[in-house]
Formats: sequence, C-alpha cells, structure tokens
Amino acid sequence: MVIVPGGAETAGLIDAKVIEALGPQSILVNVVRGSVVDEAALIAALSTGKPGAAGLAVFEYEPQVPQALIELQNKVLLPHVGSATEVTRRAMGDRVLDSLDAWFSGGKVPDQVT
Repeated sequence: MVIVPGGAETAGLIDAKVIEALGPQSILVNVVRGSVVDEAALIAALSTGKPGAAGLAVFEYEPQVPQALIELQNKVLLPHVGSATEVTRRAMGDRVLDSLDAWFSGGKVPDQVT
C-alpha cells in the first residue's frame, strides 16, 4: 500500500524497479497521489502479471485514466473519495454557510476567489 506525501520528493517513487520487485503474488494499492507511481511502468507490469493486481484511487494525470489501464482485468479503479467522510462533508457545508452569511452581511468572504 502506497501512503506517502505527494510532491517533488516522491514523484515516481514507485518505479519499474519497485513494481517488478513486488512479484506476481502482490497487489499494489495507491490511495494518496497519482504522481507517486510511474503509471506507464505499472501498466506494463500489470500486463505481465507483476504485480498480480492493483487498486487505484488516484491517477498520474487525473482526471484522465489511461485506456490501457481501464482495459486491464487485474485492477480495481475508484475515483478518489478521501474527503468523503461525514465530518469533512459537514465542515464543507458549514464553510458554504459561513461564506453566504459573510456575503449577505457585507463582510469578508472566507476563501474568496476573485
């Protein structure tokens, strides 16, 4: 399971060498940042059964998912739902209400986009 921060330091961290080392009994799961896994290397390796499978909730060039990845049988693809918790969604709704209150009262709108 890949769980590392995104950014320049981890871009391509899971490369062809790492993927090959996982072997045919492994399942690579990435739920953090698409940039961490070399997607082309993963597709090539999945095509030969190394790793045995992959589960991905993030993609290198979101929202585009390569057709070659979609067509593979040994994968599960899911849209990233990291914010889909009750607490987070409630906070998002509260933020909208705070913005509306600020707007209609003539105050400064939090997170204003100009």
